[in-house]
Amino acid sequence: MPAPDIGSRSEAPVDSATASDRALLRALASGDRAAGEVLVERTYRRVWSAHMKFTGGDADLAADLTQETYRRAWAAIASFDGRAAFATWLYRIAYTTFLNHVRRPRRVVPLDPEVEAVASDPGPNGERQILGTERDLRVRQAVLALPDALRDTVAARFWGDLPVREIAASEGISEVAVRKRLRRAYGLLEAALEVTS
Repeated sequence: MPAPDIGSRSEAPVDSATASDRALLRALASGDRAAGEVLVERTYRRVWSAHMKFTGGDADLAADLTQETYRRAWAAIASFDGRAAFATWLYRIAYTTFLNHVRRPRRVVPLDPEVEAVASDPGPNGERQILGTERDLRVRQAVLALPDALRDTVAARFWGDLPVREIAASEGISEVAVRKRLRRAYGLLEAALEVTS
């Protein structure tokens, strides 16, 4: 299957300050590395924030996964067909990158000494931190345990901050179907979280 054309190739430089994502993608496809840098500048904060939510606030892991997201995106740039916004397409790559990380077997890494100190002697503020972290972990685990379609929709809406319209376009379903998935997922999450509390 031939790669979709994201626009005609042009040798003229792109004014990166005012260029649309689509113009920057065309420039990137024709070899303009500066266009890629502008796209990263425009989207980095959103991708990194999504990874921070996915990872429960692990800034180092979020940075690593963000870098991997862009590596995968640039490798697959020819597959961007423009049906969804570039930021939505990039979010899907970020989410898949996170899921691949979660599914990959990892070696056990010892706790950071500061985290160990809080865990062994939490004090009044430390206890709140641990309870918040445990709650966040339970929510993340419950979301990851959802059936694929529901999990993907919940993650896109709340971890990726994507509007229902963009999720519908990305998934190839109606906005009503997205809302139905969200309602179904909320019910399952509520039941799962009641069992674990």
